[in-house]
Amino acid sequence: MGEDLFEARPDLLGKRADRILGWSLRDLCLNGPESELTRTEHAQPALFAISYALWEAFDAAVPGAPAGVAGHSLGEYTALTAAGSLDFDSALTLVAKRGEAMAAAADTDSSGMVALLGADVETAQSLASQRRDMGGRLQVANVNTPSQVVLAGGTDDIEWVVENARELGLRRAIPLKVAGAFHSEFMEPAQTEVRAAISDVEVSEPAFPVWSNTTARPHSTDLLRETLARQLVSPVRFSESLENMASNGIDIFVHVGPGDATAGMAKRTLDGIEVVVVSSLADTAKAADAVGTMT
Repeated sequence: MGEDLFEARPDLLGKRADRILGWSLRDLCLNGPESELTRTEHAQPALFAISYALWEAFDAAVPGAPAGVAGHSLGEYTALTAAGSLDFDSALTLVAKRGEAMAAAADTDSSGMVALLGADVETAQSLASQRRDMGGRLQVANVNTPSQVVLAGGTDDIEWVVENARELGLRRAIPLKVAGAFHSEFMEPAQTEVRAAISDVEVSEPAFPVWSNTTARPHSTDLLRETLARQLVSPVRFSESLENMASNGIDIFVHVGPGDATAGMAKRTLDGIEVVVVSSLADTAKAADAVGTMT
């Protein structure tokens, strides 16, 4: 993962990142093993660092600043760093602490997440309420699109949803390969850790609006620390954020980072928009040309 970026940006992704993390980002991303790279405490700083390096490459190729940015869960830290609210070193330090804290919280209580396909947020909330009335601990964790919502809960709660999907009126319920029930009450211990860590981080006014996962509105600098702490135990309101960005006149969306997950969410949430993907350094020039042609 990110081989092109490690070659192009040894200043950012080499000793500088390794000093902060205490382990070799390059070695783990390029040589694995995959079982270690996908661990929450490793995956989060790796994805953040590579996504930010891609952002810098794309930003350098495109004249002017974006009208606004957003990120899904961990991606919110990349968005805030892109906007200058956090500097790279502080953000990477914070993301590493966040990953460690979330991994530790997941280890204390068996939990997971399940994606509901073809279900809106009201249906998901109803299922969560039904399960909680049965003594379970199920809650909405991610609202990705108008018809894709993710629930988080204990392992038995996730099994209940999957095993009874048809009877519950669901088109499909897919358990996710994650370490635990992120963006739910299961992450309260991690929230305490992140709140303490972010209290020492300098926060600046963003150069452009950054839509918050927690509020689906642009971040307030004064409330940024608390909003990021709340993010760990609150639903990611990504679909709503996209809708609010579009209502503010944004009609070109660029996914920056490995994969193309948020690009798909944007396409399934909004009509009449253009979506561009920058998932590798090779995509940068082509994406910059595409955006320039659209504007």
